[in-house]
Amino acid sequence: MEINIDPIAFTIGSLEIRWYGLMIALGVFVLVLWTFWQVRKHWPGFPSDRILALAIVGIPSGIIFARLIHVIDKWEYYSQNLGQIIGGEGLTIYGAILGAVLGTWIYSRFRPFNYGFGTDLVAPGIILAQIIGRLGCFLNGCCHGPEAPTSLPWGITYTHPSCAAEITNIPVHPTQLYEIMFLLFLFGIIMLLKGRLKPDGSLFLVYLSSYSLWRFSIGFLRINEPFLLGLHQAQFIGIIVLVIAIGLLIYNRVRFLKSNETPKVEKQEE
Repeated sequence: MEINIDPIAFTIGSLEIRWYGLMIALGVFVLVLWTFWQVRKHWPGFPSDRILALAIVGIPSGIIFARLIHVIDKWEYYSQNLGQIIGGEGLTIYGAILGAVLGTWIYSRFRPFNYGFGTDLVAPGIILAQIIGRLGCFLNGCCHGPEAPTSLPWGITYTHPSCAAEITNIPVHPTQLYEIMFLLFLFGIIMLLKGRLKPDGSLFLVYLSSYSLWRFSIGFLRINEPFLLGLHQAQFIGIIVLVIAIGLLIYNRVRFLKSNETPKVEKQEE
């Protein structure tokens, strides 16, 4: 399958607006709309201005971390081009998720609320945002399969000279589409589990651990530079996040069960 799409959607003067940026913006917009909808439906007492405040904190912190992790991953290049660290192209989905989670969690320490319940509500929306973002990757020509050509009938060949593909005119694995299909499946699972897992925050941790396992696995099919111990950066981060998420799931579940144990009434001696 040949992809000859110009990654530049349109230009405003000298400013180039790329499909990737538009998809990222659309994904964030969908996530915010999903959050407002779910909070009004399941958490009617939660103030709307607090949602806006969380967005104001979460979006910039997500962007900053997304850029930071990208720069760390490509440090060999950026160390020689320091002027491109700020304002250049390149974001990571992992950085966006982790940065937004960290930023909103810190906010919740100053304006306390049930953070776990909130993350459960927003988890499906994050997946929808990721699906849209990966569509942007597909149009942009990034995050595709490795250099070795594939003979599979669904292999994709990027041919446009302006695309971001590191390999052109050679069929590669459409790993962006693989991830979209996985995320659609994960969205269905998360929606089935919605409201069924206790304590609060468990649904989000299931999403986070599932996606981390996926990123580690798909990393063997994606083009990228080795980061540490022969693994790509996303794979290395995926292992850390997976261990932490599963550990928190077990820890929170044990605490929840202990706090809900029915006290045993001791039989009094006559």
